Amino acid sequence: MNKNLDRRGIVGALLSLGVVDVAFGQASAPATGASASGAARPIAGRMVLGVTVAETELVATGYRASKILHVDVYNDRDEKIGKVDDLVVSTDGTLTIAVLNVGGFLGLAKHLVVVPVRQFKQFLPKAILPNASKDQLKALPSFEYTS
Repeated sequence: MNKNLDRRGIVGALLSLGVVDVAFGQASAPATGASASGAARPIAGRMVLGVTVAETELVATGYRASKILHVDVYNDRDEKIGKVDDLVVSTDGTLTIAVLNVGGFLGLAKHLVVVPVRQFKQFLPKAILPNASKDQLKALPSFEYTS
C-alpha cells in the first residue's frame, strides 16, 4: 500500500473494490446482499462483511500489531528494560496485556512477564513503561503460555 495514501484514498479504494457503500455519509447495503451493479455481495445476516467508513477512520489512526511486536520497551528515564514478546486480546476484543521478555539474549534464558497495556504511556514510536526498571520486571512472576 502506498504510504502517501490518505484516508480519503483508502475509502476510495474500498469503495472501488465494493467493500463499502456510501449513501448520505453512512455505510449501507441492500438487504438482499446485491450491490448497485447487481452482483451478489458477501453478507452475514444483513450486515456487509468488511469495514465501514467509520472503521476505516480507525484503521488510519491506529497501530498495527506487527509494528508493536518485538519492539524494545523503555522506562521514562530512556533505559531499555525489555522487549514486547506478544499482545493478548481479551474475548471482548480489547487489547489488555503485553507479554514482555525481560531476560536472556537471543532467546536464551527467556523471562516472560505480563503487564497491563493501560500501564504503558505509549507503544509507538517507542514503547514506554513509566516508573519501571528491568529489576522490577524481572522480579515479577514468570509467565508461561498455556497453548
